Amino acid sequence: MDEFLDIWDDFGQPTGQVCNKSLAHQKGFFHPTVHIWFYTSTPSLLLQKRGSNKETFPNLWDVSVAGHVAAGESILEGALREVQEEIGLQLNTDDLRLIDVRKNINQFSNGITDCEFQHVFLAEFKTDIKALKIQTEEVDAVRLFTFDELETCRRKQHPIFSIVPADMNYYRYVMDEVLKQISA
Repeated sequence: MDEFLDIWDDFGQPTGQVCNKSLAHQKGFFHPTVHIWFYTSTPSLLLQKRGSNKETFPNLWDVSVAGHVAAGESILEGALREVQEEIGLQLNTDDLRLIDVRKNINQFSNGITDCEFQHVFLAEFKTDIKALKIQTEEVDAVRLFTFDELETCRRKQHPIFSIVPADMNYYRYVMDEVLKQISA
């Protein structure tokens, strides 16, 4: 079943229009999404391996939890729902810290034009990774990556792991924000 999304303008403001996700991706309509990065004090970041069935970036390692905000849902409600759906964690709004809202446009060879306002959150990872209940329809695996491993991935030099080829400065930004958070 296709999700319904609120459509936003080029400046990140709701237009009052709603459409299904496939049409938004076909027409390149802006819509809100969430990225939740779970971190530990070691420091490390939890990444998920995207499922092989994903239309974009299958089998690549990506943000801990990410997803679309459903039509009529608040950004925080969407973030909490996505965390629950993808990795089975129940969080409170106090567990999330918004660090950025990023305007992002990705065009793919399969015809998808994904125009998002990504709401980027940090959340401390306080559970055993074995206790996570991953959504196997979308996520193949989860793993904690040290910052050294992520740097190697960012440089595309890791012998085993490949991350989503986003703006590689985005990963560095998130790591810097985690370092600020754990040193506060």
